[in-house]
Amino acid sequence: MTELQILQSPPTATEFSALRESVGWQNPALKQVAASIAASLYWVQCRKEQQLVACGRIVGDGQMYFYIQDVIVHPDHQGCGLGSIVMDGIEQYLSAHCHSGATAALLAAQGKEAFYQRYGYALRNGETLGLGMCKFY
Repeated sequence: MTELQILQSPPTATEFSALRESVGWQNPALKQVAASIAASLYWVQCRKEQQLVACGRIVGDGQMYFYIQDVIVHPDHQGCGLGSIVMDGIEQYLSAHCHSGATAALLAAQGKEAFYQRYGYALRNGETLGLGMCKFY
């Protein structure tokens, strides 16, 4: 059985881009990916046989707003609990760094909402807070 490594550090821009591509996500230029990685507040990654197989990160201002971003599990390793390992690491970071009045948020991929609801994230139905929105460039 292959040993799983769980690291609280960022992957390289090249391997992060490759993991994003494995789930069908597009990437900007590698220079932008590297800068985005460096600007993150927290990373957790899972490796098997030295290969990046799952990751997730937190971006934001580190005080009032924390955004969970890029929770990704390579398709060959989905269904093995790696997403939960990544989210457990993220939740530990948030528990230690979010103070009263802070907001932790995310944009779930379609069909993945129930996964995040297990961690206490609520759907925005538009009635009290409005629907989540985004703009892609």
